[in-house]
Amino acid sequence: MTFDDIKGDNRLWSVHYENEELNELDKVFTQWNDTAWLLKFFRENFDDLVSYFKITKLDEAVYDTMEDSDELECLILDISPDANLDELFRPLENSRSAEMILSREKARLHNRPKHASWLRLYAIKLNPGIYVVTGGAIKLTRTMQEREHTIKELEKMEKVRQYLVKNGVIDDDSFVDFIKEG
Repeated sequence: MTFDDIKGDNRLWSVHYENEELNELDKVFTQWNDTAWLLKFFRENFDDLVSYFKITKLDEAVYDTMEDSDELECLILDISPDANLDELFRPLENSRSAEMILSREKARLHNRPKHASWLRLYAIKLNPGIYVVTGGAIKLTRTMQEREHTIKELEKMEKVRQYLVKNGVIDDDSFVDFIKEG
């Protein structure tokens, strides 16, 4: 497992798993812009799409996903010095009220017309404004524990978190030291 500095400013990182062509951030945006991949996903998860979002047309789901993906990608890759990732990422657990070391976070679009966005980016928060993306998913159910593909994202987050803890990472300074030593 390695880590790619996405913006070149040590604020946004992405996990790059061994034997994978792309890091996790590039991988999810590639999938979310691949019509064939999206059609297959929505066919396999059609019941969730209909029951939770009341969408019955696959082309509408694909179009909405690609539109949201473009907007989320622009927000996350904003390279201006005053770009604030804390405005995008929120605690994974909606009920969490206190900060914790290497917390699990999620990013999604808010105030989307028609229906809520189902796209999620998942990350570990090193410090305010500094994140390591561990993956992403199309979340069509109320909780992540309801479907295998979102459970996998929970497992990846925990795997990365444990890897960082095992290697003495507790914040962005120790993370950068770890990267330099690697």
